[in-house]
Amino acid sequence: MKKLFALLAVAGLVFVSCGPSAEEQAAEEQRIADSIAAAEAEAAAEAEAAALAAAEAEAAAQAEAEAQTDAKTAVKKAAKKVATEATIEAAEKAETAADKRAALRGGKQIE
Repeated sequence: MKKLFALLAVAGLVFVSCGPSAEEQAAEEQRIADSIAAAEAEAAAEAEAAALAAAEAEAAAQAEAEAQTDAKTAVKKAAKKVATEATIEAAEKAETAADKRAALRGGKQIE
């Protein structure tokens, strides 16, 4: 029986001595912690890049909307200017025609 206990004790010591040492266990825990920290840093960087891309897309959309508004305003101003010029030209022609008619009615000759 003593031999059996001695054999079991030796087997237990061999089993324990074959496992990782405290230093190896600490190194494995540190490796796992470093791996988790690296994964979290990568996820944070990806989130920041996605937020930056979203902000750039929003700024581009806003700039495009402003450009369209500016273009519409320019077209409206140009149309208003052309309409005003056409109105003035028509008024001048009407005034000239009225002057000619008045001159003809008065018996004056027109050049």
